[in-house]
Amino acid sequence: MIKIYTDGSCLGNPGAGGWAAVIVDEQNHREEIFGGEEHTTNNRMELTAAIQALEKISAGVGAELFTDSNYLKNAFTNGWLVKWKRNGWRTATGSHVLNKDLWQKLDELISTRDVKFNWVKGHAGNFFNERCDALARTTAEKFKRGEFKKPIKQEKSIAPVQLSLFDR
Repeated sequence: MIKIYTDGSCLGNPGAGGWAAVIVDEQNHREEIFGGEEHTTNNRMELTAAIQALEKISAGVGAELFTDSNYLKNAFTNGWLVKWKRNGWRTATGSHVLNKDLWQKLDELISTRDVKFNWVKGHAGNFFNERCDALARTTAEKFKRGEFKKPIKQEKSIAPVQLSLFDR
């Protein structure tokens, strides 16, 4: 089973943001992906990290996704997403679901992949969570300093990635 670690960062919330994911396959080959936007929110970056990572794996593949975002995890493990869809994309209080566009994309990706969501405590020494945090935060800082202006996405393979497991 593939393991995916994700994180999002935002400086100002809303403000300059970054997202990152580390994807580890069964042979422990690792791929890092990251990007960001000039003006966004932390929750949008958390969701974007998950979307970008899930787009890297083929439909039908099993994955465990580790996140320090209860917002992301609980939508799936506590049934929030199912309820939002049933309620016409409204919360239990009747307000519109924020980030509907990203939730719909995640819902589409989850429908064709076997994904188990797990929460990991942030800033607590989990190597891959810390790596995602560093990549996301660094990207957000570059946007804040004006080094980046348009949304970006970058990829880096740490070891050879088995192409049979990942869509390219």
